[in-house]
Amino acid sequence: MRFVFASIGLLILSFATQAQQTTFSRQDTLRGSITPERVWWDLTHYDLNIKVDPTEKFISGYNTVKYKVLSANQQMQIDLQEPMKITKILEDKKEINFEREGNVFILQLKKTQEVGALNEVTIYYEGNPTISPRPPWSGGFTWKKDREGNDFITTSCQGDGASMWWPCKDHMYDEPENMSISITTPKHLMDVSNGRLKGVDKNKDGTKTYHWYVDNPINNYGVNINIADYAHFSEVYDGEKGKLDCDYYVLKENLEKAKVQFKDASRMLKAFEHWFGPYPFYEDGFKLVEVPYLGMEHQSSVTYGNGYQNGYSGTDLSGTGWGMKFDFIIVHEAGHEWFANNITNKDIADMWIHESFTAYSENLFLDYHYGTKASNEYVIGTRARISNDSPIIGTYNVNNSGSSDMYYKGANMIHMIRQIVNDDEKWRMILRGMNEKFYHQTVTTEQIENYLSESVGKDLQAFFDQYLRDTRIPTLEYLIKEDKLTYRWTNCNSSFDMPIKVTLGAEENWLSPTKNWKQERLKSSNLDVSVDKNFYVSTFNLLGK
Repeated sequence: MRFVFASIGLLILSFATQAQQTTFSRQDTLRGSITPERVWWDLTHYDLNIKVDPTEKFISGYNTVKYKVLSANQQMQIDLQEPMKITKILEDKKEINFEREGNVFILQLKKTQEVGALNEVTIYYEGNPTISPRPPWSGGFTWKKDREGNDFITTSCQGDGASMWWPCKDHMYDEPENMSISITTPKHLMDVSNGRLKGVDKNKDGTKTYHWYVDNPINNYGVNINIADYAHFSEVYDGEKGKLDCDYYVLKENLEKAKVQFKDASRMLKAFEHWFGPYPFYEDGFKLVEVPYLGMEHQSSVTYGNGYQNGYSGTDLSGTGWGMKFDFIIVHEAGHEWFANNITNKDIADMWIHESFTAYSENLFLDYHYGTKASNEYVIGTRARISNDSPIIGTYNVNNSGSSDMYYKGANMIHMIRQIVNDDEKWRMILRGMNEKFYHQTVTTEQIENYLSESVGKDLQAFFDQYLRDTRIPTLEYLIKEDKLTYRWTNCNSSFDMPIKVTLGAEENWLSPTKNWKQERLKSSNLDVSVDKNFYVSTFNLLGK
């Protein structure tokens, strides 16, 4: 089934292009691997300062990178993509040399890098950043106008990288412990970025500088700029960790609509704190910020452009009707606060950790507010959007994500684990435990797989191999003769052994198929097998040949 909106089609195209890539360049390796020039230093803080010139679509400024020395090395990799350029780099207030290779700069440090030392460099840069042709699925700046002719400027860079518009250590494995963001804008506009607003300077040249501070680790693509003539309103959510400040920034023309539509924010928080545990960034608050594109999961500064309507651009992605019960962008993008921003993949090849759990969060939102039946119907309905064209996991160390099936095939995979657990309270504790165990961490697929296997009490390795690394959908092959049921798994890997719930006649039963034939005696003859629809599998009756 094709997606009905061009924007969703672009999303699929973006991931499909990456998934089908078989050859990679040196630039791919430099971007996607933990190079010798990256591994020796641990990022501790960014102090990002940028002046934005809307007339020239030009930005300039600097980023001070603070770090801890882990091992001796005098060369440091900093990433900044063309056409942006570094003008100078200071170490202890003195200029140092650097060399450029495509989108990578190698800094030649003069100061001896002693293990355990806390050092810093300041990188000055400027340029006309790439303009995104289709935000948020292609990265860069978006320069628009509101109805009154005011500038409406935003950034989005997931996948393409934060180094499209600011110099950084552009790999997911290392995050700063905290971050300062200072953005200078024309005086009639304001900037909304991540964290909390600490102050606004009125500058002599007629501009204003907005100072934001992020008091938590943050991934590079989660950093954002949003500049507009915003209106602001707020509320305080009474959450699991106390009072959570919720701030909303929207175009003035949409203020009244936003006050109604953004009620889904508190509904989202109630559902997700129930299922996943406390919102992970109480210190930084929670924001929804209107942008001229669909939306993105920028940490504590979630961007919104869904037109103040329910569904995904007004459409139910599940085809069941349940998708029209909530604003997709508020629920999905805010769900990333737990899966992407709290728990972050080390390598983009493991991006399913972000997208599968967050797509799954959509039906848990429904479960909390409308019940398990609604939840089940929704996630089953999204199967129409699964392609099974390539594995969900991408290629490691080259900045390559896997198939777009990381969304709804991944969500259905996680939904099946819930069925295997067969205890909703235990399942809830598993999800909450995951956010506690990996709180503010970058992780690998192996860590998540091991955690789930241990928590569920079953080795799920073959299960994950099937749904994350294979494109085949397992088939339950069976034969009923008289009062005997013979069955096995086919179209799957040799170790696949997922238990499955079936109905035999009027009774529910659990089967434990493997690749080898098994047989069970039935209470009566002439029964048929009906697999629980919550399992994403196929069936084949040998008598139906």
